[in-house]
Amino acid sequence: MKFLIAEDEIDLQQSIVTYLQRDGHVCEVASDFHEASDKVYIYDYDVIILDINLNTGSGIDILKILRKENKRSGVIIISANNSLNDKLEGLDLGADDYITKPFHLAELNSRITAVLRRGKFGGDELIEFNEIRIDTKSRTVYIDGKSISLTKKEYDLLVFFISNKGRVLSKEIIAEHLWGDDSDLLDNFDFIYVHINNLRKKLTAEGAKYIKTAYGSGYKFIED
Repeated sequence: MKFLIAEDEIDLQQSIVTYLQRDGHVCEVASDFHEASDKVYIYDYDVIILDINLNTGSGIDILKILRKENKRSGVIIISANNSLNDKLEGLDLGADDYITKPFHLAELNSRITAVLRRGKFGGDELIEFNEIRIDTKSRTVYIDGKSISLTKKEYDLLVFFISNKGRVLSKEIIAEHLWGDDSDLLDNFDFIYVHINNLRKKLTAEGAKYIKTAYGSGYKFIED
C-alpha cells in the first residue's frame, strides 16, 4: 500500500515510516502544510496519516482539499490535542479515525489495517475477482483455489489493478504507486513492462486476459 505521513515532528514521522516500511509499504512524507497540500493535490494515497497541527497550516484544511478533490484516501488524524471539537470536525470532514499522541505504532498499524479494509474492500480480508482470490492478511493469491507465488511488487500491482479495475493507469501512476517519491529517480519505465509481463504469466492464460494494454496511455484491468 501507499501512504503519506504528514507530520512535522520529524522523529515521529521517521519512526512511522520505518515501522510501515517493514511490511514493504511505500511511504511518502510531508513536514509542513504546503508540502502536504501539494502532494494530496497531485498524488493518490491508500492512507494519509495526518497531523492536525502542521507547521504553516492546519491538517483540517488538508481534509477540506481531499473532500473538494473527491480523493478516496483513507485518513487517520494524529494530534497531541484531545479536543472533542477537533475530533468531531475531522470526522465530519471525512477522516476515518483519530488517534491521540503519544501512541504505540502497533496501535496505529491496526487502525491503518481497519481503514484499508473498510475503504477499499468493504471490510473484507478476502478480495475475489472471478477465479482470482487474494487473502490480504497473509498476502496470498489463489487462482482456482491453488496458491501462486508473486513477488512483493507483483502482488502490489495485482491489488492496485483490481482496486482500480476499468480505469486506465498510466505508467507514471503505476511507477509512483509502487515506488513513491523514488519513481522520480528512474530513467525510464521499462521495468513496469517486466513486472506486468511476469504477473500475466503467473496469472495463467485465463487470468492474463484481464490486463489490457491501452496503447499510448498505460494499462487497464477489465473483466473480459
